[in-house]
Amino acid sequence: MLEVGIAYSVWTGIGAAGTFLMGVVLFGETLSAMKLAGIALVLMGIVALKLA
Repeated sequence: MLEVGIAYSVWTGIGAAGTFLMGVVLFGETLSAMKLAGIALVLMGIVALKLA
């Protein structure tokens, strides 16, 4: 069972990454190395929270 704060952070991070990816796929938003690095950091943070 996850703590509330961790669960909230995980779902928020997944939502942010999903929104970003849908913006690129559906609306043709620009995709740069910096944006990919930012999303990668968000996803790594989610993994770190799940493992902690």
